[in-house]
Amino acid sequence: MHKQIKGSVLPGYPVYEYLLVLLPHEDLRKKIHAVQAAFCEKYKVEARNSGRSHLTLALFTQYEMLEDRMVSHLKNIAMGFCPFAIDLKDYGSLPSHSIFINVGTKLQVQALVKQVRTDGQRLMKLNNEHKPLFLTEPVISLARRLQPWQYEQGWLEMSHRHFTGRFIADGMLLMKRRYGDFNYEVIQRFVFENLPLLTKQGNLFA
Repeated sequence: MHKQIKGSVLPGYPVYEYLLVLLPHEDLRKKIHAVQAAFCEKYKVEARNSGRSHLTLALFTQYEMLEDRMVSHLKNIAMGFCPFAIDLKDYGSLPSHSIFINVGTKLQVQALVKQVRTDGQRLMKLNNEHKPLFLTEPVISLARRLQPWQYEQGWLEMSHRHFTGRFIADGMLLMKRRYGDFNYEVIQRFVFENLPLLTKQGNLFA
């Protein structure tokens, strides 16, 4: 059963939840997933609260009919962006509910998120109850929405453990799921091409 969409929406038009991410290479994803799986099993974390092996840039809810515009917008950004290295280093937390893998190199990620937000915020807003979320403090989630005992015991362990990893971000991935579902499907990957963009994209709603 789908959860109820808050606020006014156009009847009969499908609404999806979208996720824009940077995806580490396969070996690093497996390493991240192994840590997440072991943590969730040990501390009895529900599947919906476990982390994913990607780095989230933005989350937003929107009508599927605007998807082509979003794809065009994100492709335009990626074309002008240069690939960059991302280092992962140890663990961090948000008391008292989330534990994550730290991202050591943040500036390039933050610059990318800022550009996505600046150029596309209007396009990614469904209504006043569903505004886009842009992750300006990049992390890779280990587990979230933890109960107090899960957080306290889990962080006591993870704060003394180490993690290292590195990958080249040479593109970003847009995924979607029907509003309220669990699994995402990939829509498109946008390659960072470092091309000079001579013309600025016009009004997104023109």
